[in-house]
Amino acid sequence: MVETIGWVKAMLLALIPLFDENMAVSAYSIFSQRHNYLLNPLLQGTGRHDGATDIPGLDVIDSMGIQTLSEDKEVFVPVTSISVFSDIAGQCRAPHGRIVLLLDNTIPPVEMYVNRLKELKDMGYKLAVRKLAVSEFEAYRPILQLTDYMFLNNKKIAIDKARIYFGKLYPNIKLCAGNIDTMEIFDKLKQEGGYTFYEGTFYRMPITKGQNEVSPLKVNYIALLNIVNDDNFDLTKAADIIGRDTALTISLLQMVNRMSVNGGITTIRHAAAMLGQRELKRWINTAVVNALYADKPSEITRLSLLRAKFAEELAGSFGLAAKSEELFLMGLFSVLDVILEKPMKEALDMVQVAGEIRAALVDRTGKYAPVLDFMEHYETADWQEVSRQMILQDIDMDVAYNAYLESLKWYRELTTN
Repeated sequence: MVETIGWVKAMLLALIPLFDENMAVSAYSIFSQRHNYLLNPLLQGTGRHDGATDIPGLDVIDSMGIQTLSEDKEVFVPVTSISVFSDIAGQCRAPHGRIVLLLDNTIPPVEMYVNRLKELKDMGYKLAVRKLAVSEFEAYRPILQLTDYMFLNNKKIAIDKARIYFGKLYPNIKLCAGNIDTMEIFDKLKQEGGYTFYEGTFYRMPITKGQNEVSPLKVNYIALLNIVNDDNFDLTKAADIIGRDTALTISLLQMVNRMSVNGGITTIRHAAAMLGQRELKRWINTAVVNALYADKPSEITRLSLLRAKFAEELAGSFGLAAKSEELFLMGLFSVLDVILEKPMKEALDMVQVAGEIRAALVDRTGKYAPVLDFMEHYETADWQEVSRQMILQDIDMDVAYNAYLESLKWYRELTTN
């Protein structure tokens, strides 16, 4: 088990991306929960965040550093009717302008709260509101006048009418269209215009029908993946395929030259031999995924790599410690259908993977499937289902928490080196 980072008490934690109309991630929401939802039902708070005088999301930001979580983007952090009065600045040293305090309808639009929100605005924090019913819009006018962002759930309200309402009465509020689960809905809302952010699972929905031919460059990457994921693969064959791609060649030589103590490495085959089979396989599986996914939203690459590391970290908790490398690959290829724009079965026909990986990704069966299911619920902050699975699998909260944080740290290090 990895060590708990800093002094932050273990919790459930997930980062939810917010996209702009070009499918670029523009911000993140951080949702957390201190307790097992099922073992402590009275402590579950708003469902995706709980706490009294402290704000767990701020604890994590302060402990890990906002750069690890979100680079230069804003982070939306839920607050409760109690924690909004806490020493927010003392809990987190990140720049106030990077933090957006996320309110909901449990915070009443009365003078005491309105005055506190004005104080926080004066301190440089931004405010966002979610979970308001249309019938509450007028009553929340004192808070909405201070609000920077408004989340509109397209499944629960007439979002087109709400957009017009806010456009007329609160033109300075930026709107976020939430709970979008298909690309069709995303495209429709984008065409209508008026939204700054889009939130939902639409960006990672699987393809169900084969569409496009795979580009020659991607075929080259797939050939490389197939070589290194074969037992006892030939290092020279892998090196020769790497040599066909300038970016991969430069990345490999730079990495190995940093490792070498006997002078520079000048040939690709020499570099491959220096790494050896195990490390070369690991590097190729991550480097090629970055290249293979280059024409997709960056969040898809991030999701793939986070799932890979998260699955690897969770291996022991699911009784699969000896299969951590296979679980890493399962996570890595879990969005291959989105990348190749083919159904998962057809996508995996192009890549050599173990039968258990295929069973999990295509049929949701086999011993790896529970790990995949757990990760998918975790990354959407479905704490009720996550809590149920932790009980069934006898997983301690600190194990899941540390596994996820280690994944975030690993991804940050991978993408900044």
